[in-house]
Amino acid sequence: MATVTVTDDSFEADVLQASTPVLVDFWAEWCGPCKQIAPALDQISEELAGQVTIAKVNIEDSPSTPGRYGVRGIPTMMLFKDGQMTAMKVGAMPKAKILEWLNQSGVMA
Repeated sequence: MATVTVTDDSFEADVLQASTPVLVDFWAEWCGPCKQIAPALDQISEELAGQVTIAKVNIEDSPSTPGRYGVRGIPTMMLFKDGQMTAMKVGAMPKAKILEWLNQSGVMA
């Protein structure tokens, strides 16, 4: 499963009402570190299809959702389970660290 583009309008349905955990990547086109982690997130979305959904929110196109969740720097990744934000990481990190974080958060079976 590829990453899912989420907007302010679709956030509730795509993230808060999702049946599986959702890792939301808050990013922007001009953000270098955001572009660095994008391939890793794409790979993780394929490898963990069915276990976690990788969603991307462009903060330029959808500014109210990042504001509501207090996003101050990007990339910011938030993990949502059952409609609640359960974990957050700010800054770029390698794929192995993202997987480690997901594992520690109980996403990976």
